[in-house]
Amino acid sequence: MAGGTFVNSGNTKQFDGKVTAFVLVTSFVAAMGGLLFGYDLGITGGVTSMDPFLIKFFPSVYKQMKGETLRESQYCKYDNELLTLFTSSLYLAALVASFFASTTTRVMGRKTSMFVGGLFFLVGALLNGFAQNIGMLIVGRLLLGFGVGYCNQSVPVYLSEIAPAKIRGALNIGFQMMITIGILVANLINYATSKLENGWRISLGLGAVPAIMLCLGSLFLSDTPNSMIERG
Repeated sequence: MAGGTFVNSGNTKQFDGKVTAFVLVTSFVAAMGGLLFGYDLGITGGVTSMDPFLIKFFPSVYKQMKGETLRESQYCKYDNELLTLFTSSLYLAALVASFFASTTTRVMGRKTSMFVGGLFFLVGALLNGFAQNIGMLIVGRLLLGFGVGYCNQSVPVYLSEIAPAKIRGALNIGFQMMITIGILVANLINYATSKLENGWRISLGLGAVPAIMLCLGSLFLSDTPNSMIERG
């Protein structure tokens, strides 16, 4: 029976990588993918409570909230199938996109997957901001969901692979931190736009800003060694 031993010469030096400005900037740009998700989480609830938004797209919900109909539930003021579809379509699209995003991330690289996610989110945010009917809203939400699905798949992987081992946890948690920052920013924007006639357009359309930052930033990011080795 063959056997073997591990030999440790005592001179082996582990390479942990250096914490440079490039690493920090790269991690910050990549973590913008979390900002997209957080912004959408925070913006949707505020927008669906704005009267001009409800009057334009969901008048029955608006009348129900104002007590103009007898069909009212004390447990759900927003009891409307189309409104439910508007809010939930993003998560359904994100679920579907995650199956394709894993293949894209593996075959084409992490930065390509982040760019695709940012592009989906950009188009979706613009569609929602300029929406004229419920169809544009739903399509925009679906595209936002595709963007979230791609970013949630690729960004944590990219951060884990690009970060030096000794601060990998700190940089990887940046994704979750950017989600919470996105929620905070979205609520502040909703507060500022809630009194404007077309404030809901501003709230939804501003989602394009972090999407543009992610798209442009991903063009200049370096790919991870793991990704390059995996793709040969």
